[in-house]
Amino acid sequence: MTPSRTALLSAAARAAHLLVDERPPIFADPLAKTLLGDRAEELLGYHLSYGSHPALSGARTTAVTRSRYTENRLAEMGVDQYVILGAGLDSYAYRGADHVRVFEVDTPVTQRWKRTLLADTGIATPKTVEFVAVDFEKEQPLTGPLGQAGFDPARPALVSWLGVTMYLTEEAISHTLHAIGSFAPGTELIVEHLLPAALRDEAGQTYAELVMAAAAENGEPWRTFLSTEQMAALLRDHLLEPIEHVGQRETLADWDRGDALRPTELSVLTRARVRAPSPATDPAGAANTPTNTQPKSPAPQR
Repeated sequence: MTPSRTALLSAAARAAHLLVDERPPIFADPLAKTLLGDRAEELLGYHLSYGSHPALSGARTTAVTRSRYTENRLAEMGVDQYVILGAGLDSYAYRGADHVRVFEVDTPVTQRWKRTLLADTGIATPKTVEFVAVDFEKEQPLTGPLGQAGFDPARPALVSWLGVTMYLTEEAISHTLHAIGSFAPGTELIVEHLLPAALRDEAGQTYAELVMAAAAENGEPWRTFLSTEQMAALLRDHLLEPIEHVGQRETLADWDRGDALRPTELSVLTRARVRAPSPATDPAGAANTPTNTQPKSPAPQR
């Protein structure tokens, strides 16, 4: 059983944040270290020994800022359905979140690996957790497996899609957005996307150069880069209205820190809301033909 290296590295970044960086933490994931299993010593050792290296500090900055923003928004919404696309080693459901039904969506291989790891480390799987096996690269349908797992598409939910779209083709991204656009109006999506090289700052480009080649060597190449305008247009094509685009800098009010964490212009979190279908849509709420291939106006910027 081969785990997702991306899932391991993201969990290691969240765990290392509590060991390497100053207090108070940007985001606290007390289960991340446990979920690394027998890889914990190896993966955390890199951060403990070389924590200020741009690749490692950049990984921690990315992991904790996107988790902080997303879980804060989940708390603000007060919905009781949370869909995590590309869940990996996300630990939200295992930190006492028994008021929210969590649908962890990932590949069958990654889910088998995670469930074995949970059992081996003694972390109980709450009754509120559902594992939904979907392979985004194969453009497998999302609505069917979610419905079979008990997801109610008639009630609003939060959908998070973090650290995934850069590994997919734009066609595969559109396929998933089409499904999300059929969910209940008021449902929100938080999707992370990497900016094209021309829109990155120097620090963001440095991180990209360090990580992109390594990701490709490990069989997980970066494929898609989207500006905020491109993402907004893509979302509108699928009944999703952009609300805001949030960079790493905007996730934290005060970046006057004594550690190595610094925000970069590399990735963006775009938050969008499912809008009510127009009369020109089919009964399922999906548009018969794509419209608004260009955004009528830029989505609000922070």
